[in-house]
Amino acid sequence: MGIHDLWLFLLAGVLLNITPGQDMALIIARSTQYGTRAGIAAALGVGVGAFVHIFAAAIGISALIVASALAFTVLKWIGAAYLMYLGIRLIGSSFLHRPPAATLPLLSDGLRYVFLQGILTNALNPKVAMFFLAFLPQFVDADAPSKVTSFITLGLLFDAIGTTWNVAVAWLAGKFATSNASVRIKPWLERTLGALFVLVGIKLALTEHP
Repeated sequence: MGIHDLWLFLLAGVLLNITPGQDMALIIARSTQYGTRAGIAAALGVGVGAFVHIFAAAIGISALIVASALAFTVLKWIGAAYLMYLGIRLIGSSFLHRPPAATLPLLSDGLRYVFLQGILTNALNPKVAMFFLAFLPQFVDADAPSKVTSFITLGLLFDAIGTTWNVAVAWLAGKFATSNASVRIKPWLERTLGALFVLVGIKLALTEHP
């Protein structure tokens, strides 16, 4: 397949995916707010958002974005504004009285909205584009018959690892949401996650063009 050191790639993929970040924060927030199904919807959305970066990087679009200061800046500001919007919404909702996640209605429209949030949270992050361009090529053979195929294969493997982990996180967070301890802890968890979104958005806005 034109791929070398696959075991090292898989190990690195596991370690990188379990590192907390904005995607995981969104999944935990939606699971604790609306239950496991909502968290899984967010996790699947994040996985689909990664497809955008995988295929964009494979055909060179991400390289163009990184090379173009204007394109990078536009994507950066859109992503930063979206993250800060999510954070402010999450902080505000933490002060509202809501029933436990297990009793909240899981409407299909609501799940589709959470799924879309997952896609946008990942797809609008230019750092993910830079990551795929920097990380994946290290495991593609120089004489690979099709570097695009090798690149996409590695990207899909990485995404599968991440989606599996994120679904597990959604399940655990959903279980927590239905526990007795969650009544006291959930508002503070949501405020912490909301503040994290705002801080990550600010950090992204301050990121210099590479």
